[in-house]
Amino acid sequence: MKLISWNVNGLRACLKKGFLEFCEGQAADVYCLQETKLQPEQVDFVLPGYQMIFHSAEKKGYSGTAILTREAPLSVRFDFGDDLHRHVGRVITAEYGDFFLVCCYTPNSQDGLKRLSYRLRWEEDFLAYLQELDRTKPVILCGDLNVAHREIDLKNPSTNRKNPGFTDQERERMTALLAAGFTDTFRHFYPDKTGAYSWWSYRFNARKNNAGWRIDYFIVSNRLTARLKGAEILSEVEGSDHCPVLLELE
Repeated sequence: MKLISWNVNGLRACLKKGFLEFCEGQAADVYCLQETKLQPEQVDFVLPGYQMIFHSAEKKGYSGTAILTREAPLSVRFDFGDDLHRHVGRVITAEYGDFFLVCCYTPNSQDGLKRLSYRLRWEEDFLAYLQELDRTKPVILCGDLNVAHREIDLKNPSTNRKNPGFTDQERERMTALLAAGFTDTFRHFYPDKTGAYSWWSYRFNARKNNAGWRIDYFIVSNRLTARLKGAEILSEVEGSDHCPVLLELE
């Protein structure tokens, strides 16, 4: 089984930059998208053979997630937990026969860390949700999780220590997630690989210079690790400030 996750930073814009051609070339079983920035009625494309599930923010042109899947899920749910985590289109959970697939666009702590307290509340509640799912079936979590976990997950750790996505608190929450029975699939295969990033700022020729961050993940319940075949970052694929990440399972 082949799964791909991609923060497309505006699906309508990405469609004009080769999105459909990319999907046709990869022929994945599932595509999970973040930051689609559209409403369902604005979806004006077809990907033959796939069911398309969109979850949009109430605020137009903001956030949003989607799952494009060959196999129809047994069930689909949107968002999780308290009302404060809803209305923004950040989470889709699709239930399949032997696992839950969770497509997530984690909120950013924002400049000046003005939303860090909410981000930490999100992390606490989201972990509880994943553990609840995991008690029923294994979980595959993917998406833009807006955190570089280790110093090797970004180009310039020393100068970003207190910036959104690389605060001690956010990194500790990722550590707690993994300690709760989950595996970062890329690091499972490449525990010490450097220079492997999935997001680059549009400023300062960051992508050209590979001054990036690894903030897009596939994370699975530990009991799925025996089924892992491969995990890759498709850094050559353009169309967004993020690139797709890929997971293959037996």
